[in-house]
Amino acid sequence: MTQVHTITPSAVPEHGTVLVDDVDAPASWAAQARDEAAAIRTTIGCIIPAYNEEESIADVIRSLLGQTRLPDVIHVIVNNSSDRTVERAAEFAGAHRRVDADGVEQFTEVFVHDIGKNPDKKVGALNYGHALVEGLDYLLGVDGDTVADDRAIEFLSAEIESDSRIGGISAIYTIDDTKIEGGIARFLIAGQRAQFAAFNMQNMLKGRNMAVLGGQYSIFSMKALGEAMAANHQTTPWVKDSEVEDSLLSLQIKSAGYLTKISAQARADVGGMTTLRSLDAQQVKWNYGSIELMWPGQRGDTKGQPFHPNLRQRWLENFSMAVNGLTRVMFIVLLAGSLSIGAFVFMWWWLLPPIAATLLNLRTALWMQKVTARDILFALLYLPAEVYMWIRLGHFVRAWTKFLSRKRVDNWAAQAKAERGSGQGYLVPIILVGAVIVAMVVIWMLLSPAVQSAILWVAWPVLGVITVLQTLSMVFNLLRRTHGYKV
Repeated sequence: MTQVHTITPSAVPEHGTVLVDDVDAPASWAAQARDEAAAIRTTIGCIIPAYNEEESIADVIRSLLGQTRLPDVIHVIVNNSSDRTVERAAEFAGAHRRVDADGVEQFTEVFVHDIGKNPDKKVGALNYGHALVEGLDYLLGVDGDTVADDRAIEFLSAEIESDSRIGGISAIYTIDDTKIEGGIARFLIAGQRAQFAAFNMQNMLKGRNMAVLGGQYSIFSMKALGEAMAANHQTTPWVKDSEVEDSLLSLQIKSAGYLTKISAQARADVGGMTTLRSLDAQQVKWNYGSIELMWPGQRGDTKGQPFHPNLRQRWLENFSMAVNGLTRVMFIVLLAGSLSIGAFVFMWWWLLPPIAATLLNLRTALWMQKVTARDILFALLYLPAEVYMWIRLGHFVRAWTKFLSRKRVDNWAAQAKAERGSGQGYLVPIILVGAVIVAMVVIWMLLSPAVQSAILWVAWPVLGVITVLQTLSMVFNLLRRTHGYKV
């Protein structure tokens, strides 16, 4: 284990103190300044788990050092890395002192820890960092590829300090698309931006209750973490048994009686997935982990909590994806079947669902604080959003298939492998869809014309009813007030 730490010659005061250098100022002013600082200044320890982040770690640390409210200490926890993450982070190691325009002096100190091979991966790095900031008031978790707006920590800390019921607050996440190159990468990032926007707005409109305090940029009350650990008989906040360690911890904090919130102001740009392979691995891991939390019963050491309030949105999301998949497959199959026997008749009202979907996609884009022309085109052209929905359906099917197979898999390792450009798992949905289509065509051709007509006579109205309900749901979301929130 290697610890990299250099100190600049200037002395660093204790956490929470303010230096008053003006010796001519009345002693009472200095005393008043110290008293006010002691009354309002809580302590924040930032931990950054970093795995092969040499390209982004410098920007992440610069972003933290440029915050209007500096964390009191920053610990970079490098684990299982084979690149130059340690060297890049070590350039910032040591004490940092700053005097703001209003004369307020702030200090922070950067430590870089290389913990080498770590079997618990990100979870192990997070718990290592938690032990380092255990005596502070709040823990700020930041991913090694996440850069926040300058006032993010100021907003997060102000809100969590204002209400003792809050156990953790997440920033509003999006992906910076300004440096993305390549047609496929831009398409995938546009889809992920829309996905983040819809998810964030859903949480905003539910009283800003956040189902998942994402590890990308969230602040936690150390008291809440301690109570969650005690309630679950854990020695660490994060456990390695879950595929979605942040979702499980969010559930535990909520169960301990605390609120889990999403900020209305703090914003952060997270790292996006620019290949089909890496996006598939990430989304399958997320979906698989969510299913484990939702499922009644137990897999490994992760107890299913199907009725937990934080999982209602997860159930709704899975139900929505199932319906979306069903309607699309039914439409393609019934359309092909109708054309094969010359029974297809176009109805103009079939255009209403795509129009409603396009308008809803456009409204989702307009929810974004930093909406771009690419976001607008992604929504208006309809086809990009539809293709991205099919990709998401593939992730959904893969995750449920993995779960129902009851085969233990290491989705963390699968994601790491995919991000290195290896693995062919993302091709499984394509192969599966092709096989299903071939099988259905063969079965259809074996049926008699009378049976084919009967199937179409029953199935088209069923599809119509489901589609009407879907369209009404989209119209409701179009008309729903957003109270001025921007994501």
